[in-house]
Amino acid sequence: MAHTEANGKGTAEMESYLQNLPEHNLEPLWSKMNAMVPPKPNPKAVPYIWKYTDSLPLLMKAAEIVPTEEAERRVLMLVNPSMESPYTTDTIYGGLQIVQPGEIAPAHRHSAFAARFIIDGEGFTAVEGKKMPLQRGDVIITPSWHWHDHGNESDKPIVWLDALNLPLFRYAPVNYAELYSESRYPSTHCEDCEWRHPWKAVEQSLNHQEGPHAVYHYTINGKPLSATLSAQAERIDENHSTALAQESSSFMYHCYEGWGRTEIEAPSGATESISWTSRDTFVVPAGSKIRHVNTSSERTYLVAFTDRPLLENLGLMKPF
Repeated sequence: MAHTEANGKGTAEMESYLQNLPEHNLEPLWSKMNAMVPPKPNPKAVPYIWKYTDSLPLLMKAAEIVPTEEAERRVLMLVNPSMESPYTTDTIYGGLQIVQPGEIAPAHRHSAFAARFIIDGEGFTAVEGKKMPLQRGDVIITPSWHWHDHGNESDKPIVWLDALNLPLFRYAPVNYAELYSESRYPSTHCEDCEWRHPWKAVEQSLNHQEGPHAVYHYTINGKPLSATLSAQAERIDENHSTALAQESSSFMYHCYEGWGRTEIEAPSGATESISWTSRDTFVVPAGSKIRHVNTSSERTYLVAFTDRPLLENLGLMKPF
């Protein structure tokens, strides 16, 4: 009886104590220890795929009904189904952007780093006065606070995949943009620029590597594309399954050519198999185990944007 009374007194005392904390803007760590310091990676993002055959008609419709005057950038954001925009993964923002023939996406600059993978069509991006041609498979970057504009001087639409570090600014609210006084920032043609990575050179590097699976890391002067995001390309030979891999970083993959599937085991233990084909985009959450399977009789090429540089610079890349 005395033991029961003691327990009751202890419970009542604890409840009273906890109820008193909020008015002092205090909260007990011990009640949320697993959330603050979980036993394994716990990304909020989940694996997901955006099929290009589904997304393209919606993007084309936006190009019809949304004039450039009303949309500084005509983009459909890729929103992870377990989160909200701007999260495509917990740390990567992705979007599909379209520029119609004759259109200009006006010059601006912003704190965020941006990279683009050209899916279809031809056009240009001018960065700090260097006007670079855009062709299918190219990766183009715009470093932080660099003036840039985009345009389409062809007779067909151009579509690309955007990758930005926008989720980081939910925690460090220092991102903002500035419009240039004119629609175009003065520029001259630049075929070979440090901010343009043509697909032809990437494919050649991949094909020169030995083995059924090759990886190419995009770099500038031997370093990742930025301090927060970078990119890699992969070649997977016909009917080949890659070795199971796991790392701390998350990925936004795009299939340049071919078809197959990616088998994903999230840190939670949940498994999913995502089937993809050319021009599809899919995401792999942080800390997941992944295996790519080329189910075709030809080589397959994937390109991925990753937050690996961010984690490496913060010392958060851990071995598994």
